[in-house]
Amino acid sequence: MKINFEKVPLRYRGMITKLYDFALNYTKNDTEDAIISVSFTDEKNIKKLNNEYRKVDKVTDVLSFPMLDIVYPQKLQDFTQEFSPDGTLYIGDVVICKNVAKRQAKEYGHSTKREVAFLALHGLLHVLGYDHIKENDEKLMQSTAKEILDKLNIKRKGDV
Repeated sequence: MKINFEKVPLRYRGMITKLYDFALNYTKNDTEDAIISVSFTDEKNIKKLNNEYRKVDKVTDVLSFPMLDIVYPQKLQDFTQEFSPDGTLYIGDVVICKNVAKRQAKEYGHSTKREVAFLALHGLLHVLGYDHIKENDEKLMQSTAKEILDKLNIKRKGDV
């Protein structure tokens, strides 16, 4: 997977890369040809994006913009017609509000790095077709995220 980073500090890039590579493998979506963009932004911009694309006029922690009409349990490999002539598959964008991540990390009692990992993964799972509108979909998405973070030893304070 190739990740295009925008305004993401270097201290998070390696972690996000490792997390995304592991998550793609874990969800059986592993393809070297996938491309995703991950950006950090401020509260003003994420509120604007949230209002523009979701019609929700408030600040949020993370937004996902999938480029494929993928619905779990579909896999990236099911979208061969979407691959570009150079063999790449652009799967979407994840935008994280850095100030909300810092605030939530403090609120939950864990590191900003852990919160950024959770938000980045949450965004990727949405791009891969996971959702949390229905209760059973939410349970699947939460358990998948927890399993991935646990396997990478990225835990919340108090998790054993």
